[in-house]
Amino acid sequence: MDRQKMIKRIFPNFLILVFFLFSNAVNAQYQLKIRVVNDEKKILTGVTALIEKINKTVIADKNGEVIFEDLAAGNCSILFTHVGYKEKRIDVQIPAESSIEVLLEEAHEHEEEVIIMATRTSRTIYDLPTRVEVISGEELEEKSNMKPGEIRMLLNESTGIQIQQTSATSYNSSIRIQGLDGRYTQLLRDGYPVYGGFSGGLSLLQVSPLDLKQVEVIKGSVSTLYGGGAIAGLVNLVSKTPGEKQELNFLTNFTSAGGSDLSGFYSQRFTKTGVTVFASRNTGKEFDPAGIGFSAIPKFTRYSIHPRVFFYGERLNVDVGVNFITEDRLGGSIDFIRKRETGYFENNQTKRFTTQLGIQYVLNKENRLGFKSSFSYLERLLEAQAYVFGGEQKTLFSELTLTTEKENSILITGLNFINERFDEIYSGASVRDYAFAVPGAFMQHSWKTSDAVSIESGLRLDHAADFGWELLPRISFLYKPGAKTTLRIGGGKGYKMPGLFSEESERILFKNLLPLDINNLQSERSTGANVDVNYRTGLGALGISFNHLFFYTRLNRPLMLTQVTGGYRFENSDGFIDTKGMETNIKLTYEALKLFIGYSFTDAQRKLNGTETRLAMTSKHRLNNVLMFEKEGKFRSGFEAYYFSPQFLNDGTTGKSYWIFGLMGEVIFGKIAVFVNFENFTDTRQTRMGSIYSGSVLDPQFKDIYAPLDGFVMNGGLRIKL
Repeated sequence: MDRQKMIKRIFPNFLILVFFLFSNAVNAQYQLKIRVVNDEKKILTGVTALIEKINKTVIADKNGEVIFEDLAAGNCSILFTHVGYKEKRIDVQIPAESSIEVLLEEAHEHEEEVIIMATRTSRTIYDLPTRVEVISGEELEEKSNMKPGEIRMLLNESTGIQIQQTSATSYNSSIRIQGLDGRYTQLLRDGYPVYGGFSGGLSLLQVSPLDLKQVEVIKGSVSTLYGGGAIAGLVNLVSKTPGEKQELNFLTNFTSAGGSDLSGFYSQRFTKTGVTVFASRNTGKEFDPAGIGFSAIPKFTRYSIHPRVFFYGERLNVDVGVNFITEDRLGGSIDFIRKRETGYFENNQTKRFTTQLGIQYVLNKENRLGFKSSFSYLERLLEAQAYVFGGEQKTLFSELTLTTEKENSILITGLNFINERFDEIYSGASVRDYAFAVPGAFMQHSWKTSDAVSIESGLRLDHAADFGWELLPRISFLYKPGAKTTLRIGGGKGYKMPGLFSEESERILFKNLLPLDINNLQSERSTGANVDVNYRTGLGALGISFNHLFFYTRLNRPLMLTQVTGGYRFENSDGFIDTKGMETNIKLTYEALKLFIGYSFTDAQRKLNGTETRLAMTSKHRLNNVLMFEKEGKFRSGFEAYYFSPQFLNDGTTGKSYWIFGLMGEVIFGKIAVFVNFENFTDTRQTRMGSIYSGSVLDPQFKDIYAPLDGFVMNGGLRIKL
């Protein structure tokens, strides 16, 4: 074959081969391998990697590797997302010369809103050895929509907390944590103990949540932090403070039971000063859904005003506030309330005035001084037919602290003094006046020994003239074996001085209550411990948070109300109360959906005078379920389901189990939000399970209240943010 013919035969095939090779070069497909780690250089599984341009998604495998196949050459933008971490975007040139490592930083949800104040260290919730639960942000706002005039529901729907109603007609209530009587829970406002004693049964009904930034709950004995009383735990109500932007909020709400709420909040910070003002008017009509002639919700009118002024300096910060509340609450016979005819009634008239002063002075880079002082005045008059009981309670609290903060430790030492005096206005056969003064000294040390381990320890020494010295140690450990898991172990001692005011004495309206026999009484003492584990992870777009808590508290020589000749007297019992159990909380998030599941098991026993019985008014099993659907800034809706197992009652009988269901919705139009809530829409009521009283309508003997009396109540209103 001649040369020319050969070229003609080969050349076309050569062109085809060149074209084929060129085409493959142009359309070459490459692999990209990326390894994803966290701040501690530990691999992260389940991370979602998305190339938006070609809508291609890959999930990190068990080795933390993201592998993209068949990528074309060129520049590529990849978005990485993972539950509990900040999203990250990187640009990669394909083909990549080698494997790439991407680091994701932790991004705790609403971290700026969960700086904890109750533990005194002002640390984020994730870095605290002490277990703290926080209600803040959207959750606090949702609960505020349901009950804008009080915080009963806000707390009652938290796992492990039960609100105990002490009056069938006036709604008076107290907080029970892990099964223990309400007097063992300390209620604080910004760290000030201003809600104790004679005011305890009404406090939950007289605090509006609109000016609250968050609610902090510590379960178990924490008397080391704030003195006697916090045996079951403490609840700290944290007020809003001036922020960078002016805040002006209004809320109006109406209920199908005849209630109304109107409240407003203003906050603004200037160069060296700031101010917050909260004011509200809350009213309710007598409401008898069962038609038995008694008020499930009393008739009431309440006014509140709470202004605070802040002064800011280079070294000195000062805040001053006052709080004034007046309320007239009338419950009982519907005929008496409406017509003032003969009938049973309970009338509570209260006036509460509180002042607060806080000072922070920076000594140097590591040290600062703090001073807090509050004065609380409460006047309460309780009338019930031919019976009258009333008094004035004055409480003075002062505290001086020195805080030394270094890179890995915080040491707080302090002195505090609390003085309380109660003077009975209307004296019967015996006057139940009392006064006590308790000076105390305390120390708390928080030490971060490594990235994985932190220790918080404390010691308090209090002295009460009538009851002697109390030495209270406390310690908590935090261990982080990885970015997803947190383990806490803690325990401590607590005490509670004898007092007149409790769920038991409130239930009998203080009738025939004898004065304290100081010479024959001792302080109650407790020992408690808890262990909890928290695990957070994600499966693609599904976020999972799991928390499990074990708890135990033993209360020695508990104070019991005993019937004696001439009336009722508080006496120390021979024995103890122990409460043990567990709590489980699960949170699942998927895009706009959030599901909360909470279960609590509480085994509370009284082992007194050789006899063992269940502690009354405590659900052994509680189940909390909340499903939320939310489009931020547009709308949100929710469904709630709560289960209460049968409760042992003080008369030796057992109540019935029950469920409560609720629906809520909110639509947001810019600065205006419209909300509606269908609370207990299945109309679960104790009056549907049996009679709530014995005797006559004129002289009823009410039974323990373990289930709702108000039944189905709808409410709705407007929230305006300017």
